[in-house]
Amino acid sequence: MRASIWQNPWRLLLAINAAVIAGVFIHKIQLPPWVPYIHLVVDYHFGFIKRALIGAVVALFTTKVPVWLVFALGGATWLVTLALFARLFHRTFGFAGKTLPLFVFMAGSPFFLKNFMHTLGHFDIYGCALAIVLLLIPARSIQYVALAALFSIVLILIHHIHLLMYVPTIITIVVVRHYLVYGLNRANMAFGVIAFLLVSALFFAAQFLGTMPIPEADFVQYLKTRMPDPARTDLLQFSYIWYQPLAKEISDTWTWMPHNILGVPVFALLIWLHTPLWRYFAGLIGALASETHRRLVVAGLIGVSLAYLVMFAMVFDYSRWISNWAVCMFLILHAVKMLPAKQETPPIPAEDRKTNVFGLIITLIPRVGIVRPF
Repeated sequence: MRASIWQNPWRLLLAINAAVIAGVFIHKIQLPPWVPYIHLVVDYHFGFIKRALIGAVVALFTTKVPVWLVFALGGATWLVTLALFARLFHRTFGFAGKTLPLFVFMAGSPFFLKNFMHTLGHFDIYGCALAIVLLLIPARSIQYVALAALFSIVLILIHHIHLLMYVPTIITIVVVRHYLVYGLNRANMAFGVIAFLLVSALFFAAQFLGTMPIPEADFVQYLKTRMPDPARTDLLQFSYIWYQPLAKEISDTWTWMPHNILGVPVFALLIWLHTPLWRYFAGLIGALASETHRRLVVAGLIGVSLAYLVMFAMVFDYSRWISNWAVCMFLILHAVKMLPAKQETPPIPAEDRKTNVFGLIITLIPRVGIVRPF
């Protein structure tokens, strides 16, 4: 019996992942939600500003924002994302014995759902959820491109860094699912270019015109009016980010670079532990029926990775960025699977000893973190 479990441990690893996620949640709700909370109380009361969409939506339903709402809203978003990903995986690969290793390497990865649980209340997960929606719905008409543009606009209003974090992945998904399958014509090409320019313009408006127009002390005083307990000023300690210029963010990032760069070997190790998944992904790309499709998919992967490289140079939440980069790779993998292939790609072996060891290790790693590894 023990030999059988060691040879094919994937159902057990799923159960362990569930237990690890529960543990991460219990740990998370005991931590003070400084950054997530302030994003729920900032709105458009003083006009257009960056990072204010979620708070503006919350303001439609309540004038006072309790702290528990961070975990309730974040938890609901996490559950929706889990359900969407499970639906996507079932549609793309199906749930069977031969696909369980693939599911564990993605859903059980410390880069993905476990790290989203650790960053509960942060905005990263919204990009992932909307990208999954684009992978689930039909992509036959120009309305698909319009919806992708709308999703990108929403993400930038949530936080403008999504232009680098998930918008490149959304663009890659649109290219793979719409343009590569249904072809280019004057209308959909022009619409795509215009949509990209509008999304880019919104990013620059948020980045350079979205600063708070009043003194920070007055801003903090307003935020207190939206708190049930105004004495909890510790929850407002990050109010300065609505005043901090891009040059200051870059300066801080490079100041901390010698210290934070020490985590790169750990990130490299974590990526290496996903080797069976990357080999399968490479096999999917190599099996594509069209050489043009292969080249454009590789170009998309390079483009997404370059966007994250730029982000690494600008903001130092490195553990989050590398985790979301991996999630983007997982999502693009699903998009590639939907393209015509000349042959079936062999699945990740379910009874290979080395693969099983890698699967066990990534299962036991509870998260990657926010800035530095773990």
